[in-house]
Amino acid sequence: MSEAREKKNVRAGKPVKQPTPEKGTKSRNALVRYFQETREELRKVSWPPREETWRLTLIVLGTTTASMLFLGLMDFLFQKLSGLLVQTGGGAL
Repeated sequence: MSEAREKKNVRAGKPVKQPTPEKGTKSRNALVRYFQETREELRKVSWPPREETWRLTLIVLGTTTASMLFLGLMDFLFQKLSGLLVQTGGGAL
């Protein structure tokens, strides 16, 4: 469609016909295009070797477990401390 004709159609309020996508090009459907682009980006990713993945996974699990134990212990200690303060009347608080 010529430029002058497109401008005339736009001014007249008529929708401008978009060219249909050819095979191998991106779809106009937003959801389909999203998945197509996601697949293309995942192909570009440089994935780490299996050994490194396992090592890093174990580090994350170990750190999470240590944090869980520390926070659980602190919660238990503060619970006992607050229980003692309530039983004794709270002192000067």
